Amino acid sequence: MELQHVNVKLFLENSRPIDLEPLVQVFHGWIQAQGWDELLLDVADYRHVPAGPGVIVIGLEANYSVDNTGNRLGVRYNRKAAVEGSNQDRLKQATIAALKACRRFESDPRLDSKFRFNGRDIEIFVNDRMLAPNTSATREAFQPELTEFLAKLFAGGEYSLSFEEEPRNLFGVTVTSARVFSVDELLKNLAS
Repeated sequence: MELQHVNVKLFLENSRPIDLEPLVQVFHGWIQAQGWDELLLDVADYRHVPAGPGVIVIGLEANYSVDNTGNRLGVRYNRKAAVEGSNQDRLKQATIAALKACRRFESDPRLDSKFRFNGRDIEIFVNDRMLAPNTSATREAFQPELTEFLAKLFAGGEYSLSFEEEPRNLFGVTVTSARVFSVDELLKNLAS
């Protein structure tokens, strides 16, 4: 199975509601600086939608957002354009992009340290029902790729998996590491 449109969501450590208003200016700053691998174009504000997409910076190849889908706040990277290479390359590319975005949030003084990765929970999903329908066959086909990728991401550490079961939803998995990792540790693991 060739994966495309890989999405990664890094869950944040805050369990109480966070004001997403400052993200609008942060994302506009990202567009002005254009310091990303993708071309960023516009900002969409969906804060009014309960358990929704939050605030999104829309790009040509990918979108970045802080969303509250499933009532779990997190930094989401949504790859829209195809990525060359293997499935491992695509998983790595999307995860690195999400981690770099999260690192920017963690270090941005305008956000007052409120957007910090919880160090354990990551959601990986494929935003393409044709390529990856949410079925047991897709889970079985994806499992070896996922196992190989997570062994590198978590440096051989233990983790648990929870697959999305609802067939109408996107194919996805929530991964919980047995130990806490910083964003920089995970980036280093993927660089080696």
